[in-house]
Amino acid sequence: MPIASCEPGCPGVRIPKERPREANRAAMMVGMAGLEGVEQPRPRSSATAARSSSIVDDEQAFKALELFGNPTEGEVRLPSRPESAATARRLTSCVVLRQWALSPQTAEYAVLLVSELVGNAVRHTGARVFGLRMVRRRGWIRIEVRDPSRGLPCLMPVREMDVSGRGLFLVDKLSDRWGVDLLPRGKTTWFEMRISDR
Repeated sequence: MPIASCEPGCPGVRIPKERPREANRAAMMVGMAGLEGVEQPRPRSSATAARSSSIVDDEQAFKALELFGNPTEGEVRLPSRPESAATARRLTSCVVLRQWALSPQTAEYAVLLVSELVGNAVRHTGARVFGLRMVRRRGWIRIEVRDPSRGLPCLMPVREMDVSGRGLFLVDKLSDRWGVDLLPRGKTTWFEMRISDR
Protein backbone atom coordinates (compact mmCIF):
# COMPACT_ATOMS: atom_id res chain seq x y z
CA MET A 1 0.00 0.00 0.00
CA PRO A 2 1.53 3.36 -1.00
CA ILE A 3 2.47 5.66 1.84
CA ALA A 4 1.69 9.35 1.46
CA SER A 5 3.18 10.70 4.64
CA CYS A 6 6.66 11.53 5.79
CA GLU A 7 8.64 12.03 8.95
CA PRO A 8 7.66 14.99 11.16
CA GLY A 9 8.62 18.35 9.69
CA CYS A 10 8.92 17.00 6.15
CA PRO A 11 6.55 18.27 3.45
CA GLY A 12 5.49 14.70 2.60
CA VAL A 13 5.72 12.21 -0.18
CA ARG A 14 3.34 12.96 -3.01
CA ILE A 15 2.06 10.00 -4.93
CA PRO A 16 1.07 11.46 -8.28
CA LYS A 17 -1.85 10.26 -10.33
CA GLU A 18 -1.11 8.39 -13.52
CA ARG A 19 0.00 10.74 -16.26
CA PRO A 20 1.85 10.50 -19.57
CA ARG A 21 5.55 11.38 -19.66
CA GLU A 22 6.02 14.65 -21.54
CA ALA A 23 8.48 15.04 -24.40
CA ASN A 24 10.43 17.77 -22.58
CA ARG A 25 11.55 15.46 -19.77
CA ALA A 26 14.91 14.88 -21.39
CA ALA A 27 15.79 18.47 -20.54
CA MET A 28 15.50 17.61 -16.83
CA MET A 29 18.11 14.86 -17.08
CA VAL A 30 20.96 17.19 -16.16
CA GLY A 31 22.80 14.86 -13.77
CA MET A 32 22.26 12.22 -11.18
CA ALA A 33 21.77 14.11 -7.94
CA GLY A 34 24.24 13.29 -5.22
CA LEU A 35 26.25 10.92 -7.39
CA GLU A 36 28.38 13.54 -9.12
CA GLY A 37 31.65 11.69 -8.40
CA VAL A 38 30.32 8.30 -9.45
CA GLU A 39 30.48 6.92 -12.97
CA GLN A 40 27.57 8.28 -15.00
CA PRO A 41 26.51 7.79 -18.62
CA ARG A 42 28.36 10.17 -20.94
CA PRO A 43 27.38 11.41 -24.39
CA ARG A 44 29.21 9.59 -27.17
CA SER A 45 31.42 11.60 -29.53
CA SER A 46 31.35 9.24 -32.52
CA ALA A 47 29.65 6.13 -33.84
CA THR A 48 32.84 4.08 -33.40
CA ALA A 49 33.21 5.13 -29.77
CA ALA A 50 29.54 4.35 -29.17
CA ARG A 51 29.87 0.85 -30.65
CA SER A 52 33.00 -0.07 -28.70
CA SER A 53 31.63 1.47 -25.52
CA SER A 54 28.36 -0.40 -26.03
CA ILE A 55 30.24 -3.70 -26.24
CA VAL A 56 32.14 -2.90 -23.03
CA ASP A 57 28.88 -1.85 -21.33
CA ASP A 58 27.23 -5.12 -22.44
CA GLU A 59 30.14 -7.16 -21.09
CA GLN A 60 30.00 -5.33 -17.75
CA ALA A 61 26.22 -5.76 -17.59
CA PHE A 62 26.45 -9.49 -18.27
CA LYS A 63 29.18 -9.82 -15.63
CA ALA A 64 26.94 -7.98 -13.15
CA LEU A 65 24.07 -10.36 -14.00
CA GLU A 66 26.34 -13.36 -13.40
CA LEU A 67 27.75 -11.97 -10.16
CA PHE A 68 24.61 -10.54 -8.52
CA GLY A 69 21.73 -12.28 -10.30
CA ASN A 70 18.85 -11.16 -12.48
CA PRO A 71 16.53 -8.61 -10.83
CA THR A 72 13.59 -9.96 -12.87
CA GLU A 73 13.93 -13.38 -11.23
CA GLY A 74 14.06 -12.13 -7.65
CA GLU A 75 15.54 -9.39 -5.53
CA VAL A 76 19.21 -8.69 -6.21
CA ARG A 77 21.08 -7.60 -3.09
CA LEU A 78 23.83 -5.05 -3.61
CA PRO A 79 26.26 -3.51 -1.11
CA SER A 80 25.20 -0.07 0.07
CA ARG A 81 28.11 1.83 -1.51
CA PRO A 82 28.13 4.58 -4.15
CA GLU A 83 29.78 2.17 -6.64
CA SER A 84 26.65 0.01 -6.52
CA ALA A 85 24.75 2.71 -8.42
CA ALA A 86 26.82 1.83 -11.51
CA THR A 87 26.01 -1.87 -11.03
CA ALA A 88 22.30 -1.12 -10.64
CA ARG A 89 22.40 1.03 -13.79
CA ARG A 90 24.11 -1.76 -15.76
CA LEU A 91 21.59 -4.34 -14.56
CA THR A 92 18.69 -2.05 -15.41
CA SER A 93 20.03 -1.21 -18.85
CA CYS A 94 20.69 -4.86 -19.67
CA VAL A 95 17.21 -5.97 -18.59
CA VAL A 96 15.30 -3.10 -20.23
CA LEU A 97 17.22 -3.12 -23.54
CA ARG A 98 18.27 -6.75 -23.98
CA GLN A 99 15.85 -8.92 -22.01
CA TRP A 100 12.68 -6.86 -22.43
CA ALA A 101 13.68 -5.26 -25.79
CA LEU A 102 12.20 -1.87 -24.88
CA SER A 103 13.11 1.48 -26.41
CA PRO A 104 16.40 3.25 -25.69
CA GLN A 105 14.45 6.20 -24.23
CA THR A 106 12.65 3.91 -21.78
CA ALA A 107 16.01 2.41 -20.83
CA GLU A 108 17.57 5.86 -20.40
CA TYR A 109 14.77 7.00 -18.06
CA ALA A 110 14.80 3.72 -16.12
CA VAL A 111 18.58 3.89 -15.65
CA LEU A 112 18.42 7.48 -14.41
CA LEU A 113 15.58 6.77 -11.98
CA VAL A 114 17.21 3.61 -10.62
CA SER A 115 20.34 5.66 -10.01
CA GLU A 116 18.32 8.21 -8.04
CA LEU A 117 16.58 5.58 -5.89
CA VAL A 118 19.86 3.76 -5.26
CA GLY A 119 21.55 7.07 -4.40
CA ASN A 120 18.85 7.73 -1.79
CA ALA A 121 19.15 4.22 -0.33
CA VAL A 122 22.95 4.48 -0.11
CA ARG A 123 23.10 8.04 1.18
CA HIS A 124 20.20 8.22 3.62
CA THR A 125 19.52 4.80 5.16
CA GLY A 126 22.74 3.64 6.82
CA ALA A 127 22.09 0.14 5.49
CA ARG A 128 24.76 -2.39 4.56
CA VAL A 129 22.81 -3.69 1.56
CA PHE A 130 19.80 -2.76 -0.52
CA GLY A 131 17.65 -4.80 -2.88
CA LEU A 132 16.82 -4.21 -6.55
CA ARG A 133 13.88 -5.87 -8.25
CA MET A 134 12.34 -5.39 -11.70
CA VAL A 135 8.91 -6.55 -12.84
CA ARG A 136 7.25 -6.36 -16.24
CA ARG A 137 3.56 -6.82 -16.69
CA ARG A 138 1.26 -6.01 -19.57
CA GLY A 139 1.75 -2.33 -20.42
CA TRP A 140 4.01 -1.50 -17.43
CA ILE A 141 7.43 -1.95 -15.93
CA ARG A 142 8.02 -1.55 -12.21
CA ILE A 143 11.43 -1.09 -10.59
CA GLU A 144 11.87 -1.33 -6.83
CA VAL A 145 14.68 -0.49 -4.43
CA ARG A 146 14.27 -1.99 -0.96
CA ASP A 147 16.23 -0.93 2.12
CA PRO A 148 15.94 -1.70 5.85
CA SER A 149 15.18 1.89 6.91
CA ARG A 150 11.61 2.93 7.67
CA GLY A 151 12.50 6.60 7.16
CA LEU A 152 10.41 7.85 4.26
CA PRO A 153 11.82 9.84 1.36
CA CYS A 154 10.56 13.39 0.91
CA LEU A 155 9.68 15.09 -2.35
CA MET A 156 11.13 18.54 -1.78
CA PRO A 157 10.63 21.69 -3.86
CA VAL A 158 13.55 22.11 -6.26
CA ARG A 159 15.03 25.42 -7.32
CA GLU A 160 17.07 26.00 -10.45
CA MET A 161 20.41 26.45 -8.64
CA ASP A 162 20.05 23.48 -6.26
CA VAL A 163 22.95 21.02 -6.58
CA SER A 164 21.25 18.17 -4.73
CA GLY A 165 17.77 17.06 -3.74
CA ARG A 166 16.55 16.49 -7.29
CA GLY A 167 16.25 12.69 -7.08
CA LEU A 168 12.58 12.32 -6.21
CA PHE A 169 11.76 15.35 -8.36
CA LEU A 170 13.15 13.44 -11.36
CA VAL A 171 11.35 10.26 -10.31
CA ASP A 172 8.12 12.26 -10.03
CA LYS A 173 8.55 13.85 -13.47
CA LEU A 174 9.91 10.93 -15.50
CA SER A 175 7.86 8.02 -14.15
CA ASP A 176 4.15 7.48 -14.62
CA ARG A 177 3.66 6.43 -10.99
CA TRP A 178 5.87 6.08 -7.94
CA GLY A 179 5.52 5.46 -4.26
CA VAL A 180 6.81 3.92 -1.07
CA ASP A 181 5.60 0.72 0.58
CA LEU A 182 6.41 0.33 4.27
CA LEU A 183 7.48 -3.18 5.23
CA PRO A 184 7.77 -4.76 8.67
CA ARG A 185 11.53 -4.16 8.38
CA GLY A 186 12.20 -1.29 6.04
CA LYS A 187 10.58 0.03 2.91
CA THR A 188 10.40 -0.38 -0.84
CA THR A 189 10.61 2.74 -2.99
CA TRP A 190 9.35 2.06 -6.50
CA PHE A 191 8.45 3.64 -9.80
CA GLU A 192 6.42 2.44 -12.75
CA MET A 193 6.61 3.38 -16.41
CA ARG A 194 3.98 2.71 -19.03
CA ILE A 195 5.25 0.79 -22.06
CA SER A 196 3.73 -0.35 -25.33
CA ASP A 197 3.62 -4.11 -25.64
CA ARG A 198 4.39 -5.48 -29.06
